[in-house]
Amino acid sequence: MAETLNDKVVIVTGGAAGIGGGITRTLVARGAKVVAVDINDDAGAALEQELGDSVVFISGDVSKPETAAQAVDTAVSTFGRLNGVVNNAHASRQKPFTDLEQADWDLSFGTGFEATKNFMLAAYPQLKTAGGSIVNFCSGAGINGQPTQAAYAAAKEAIRGLSRVVANEWAADNIRVNVVGPMAMTEGVQKWSEAAPELYQQSLQRIPLGRFGDPETDVAPVVAFLISDDSKYVTGQTIMADGGTNKVY
Repeated sequence: MAETLNDKVVIVTGGAAGIGGGITRTLVARGAKVVAVDINDDAGAALEQELGDSVVFISGDVSKPETAAQAVDTAVSTFGRLNGVVNNAHASRQKPFTDLEQADWDLSFGTGFEATKNFMLAAYPQLKTAGGSIVNFCSGAGINGQPTQAAYAAAKEAIRGLSRVVANEWAADNIRVNVVGPMAMTEGVQKWSEAAPELYQQSLQRIPLGRFGDPETDVAPVVAFLISDDSKYVTGQTIMADGGTNKVY
């Protein structure tokens, strides 16, 4: 049986829907309290109604440092502490490299790399008091160099580099930093499969386990493991929850 998270308070960015929503639900089901940060107000309100006092929703732009500060303050003021951060949120636009405009780079690095950096820095004073766990996100788009994903892939690989460095620097504070690379059937992937069925089938055929993962039952448990004390000797690692599509050694 997986270790419970009864003593954990966790921030999840992009935590109201998609993979983030699945992570929030799984963490709460295992006993954690969650501060979910998202721009999807309707999903956030629905999540609070569904999960009750175990979740506080914050509507905010994760690219802004003040949103990260608000999330940390909310965790401490509402639940009394902060034990972990899951940096899941990331927005991007798919274009060939030569078509990308500065606004496209700013969107991907702002909501991805900068947000991850800002939430880590905001959480550090709380996490260093009693240790904790940070889970960041990468993508097969960066590992394999997927066409039309230059801005997204670059930001994701920057997050991996940052995570490895901080895992070493913060180890003395008993703060662990790991990276998860998911492949899941989100609402966005579902719409893409309907709009581009041939490309979807090509992607599906590259997954050794033969299916896209479920955000709540396939990806979120990996995150829960990394937040839990079961992974207390794991840091600086990239773990792919992608059905075997990408091998990272």
